[in-house]
Amino acid sequence: MSSHHIVRDDQEPALIIANGASCNPELVGQLLEWSPLVVVLDSAMVRVMEMDIKVDVLLGDFDADFDTDFYKEKQFPIEIIHTPDQEKTDLEKAFDYLIERKIPAVNVIWATGKRADHTITNLTNIVKYRNVLKIVILDDHSKIFLLPNKFEKWYTKNSIISLIPVGKVTGITTQNLFYPLQNEALTMGYRTGSSNHVAKDGMVTIQHSDGDLLLMECVD
Repeated sequence: MSSHHIVRDDQEPALIIANGASCNPELVGQLLEWSPLVVVLDSAMVRVMEMDIKVDVLLGDFDADFDTDFYKEKQFPIEIIHTPDQEKTDLEKAFDYLIERKIPAVNVIWATGKRADHTITNLTNIVKYRNVLKIVILDDHSKIFLLPNKFEKWYTKNSIISLIPVGKVTGITTQNLFYPLQNEALTMGYRTGSSNHVAKDGMVTIQHSDGDLLLMECVD
């Protein structure tokens, strides 16, 4: 695996590597190839080093046994950022760092699949940052992002699409989904749009009037 390509900072999303379950190295490689900036949370750094990934930024609260000098030498040049604030998760701190650098979009991997509390927090943080950072979370089975009020994309027949509300979402209308919604509401904990799928090859349109709606493109 090795270093990522050099591209303009405003051309492609940054990449954050968190500390959840690992994903397929092929997916990691695809994202690295076009990421202008790679940020790694400290708890994932050992695994990242084992994959021979070149890192631009190492960020975290760094416990007493964490040897920052080792990574300065092995990953030179690297920016190391100490973020001791316990009111935010390390992933939130990484989002804040990108916002401060005026980077508009980021892909996130290794953010799901271990502890359920971490996974849920990471997914709902997409909503928290909706006005300042475009966040996409990916793993081997899902691509997850926040929908605008009107979304259109071409999909192949039977592609799995789940619509997951964060809170309550109203006025949802869809076109070209097998289970259509017509000006309906979804509410977390009561009714969601999990495991829907595309009716036929072509454009899928999803509209909603109010609330925060996550789309999950899923594969089994």
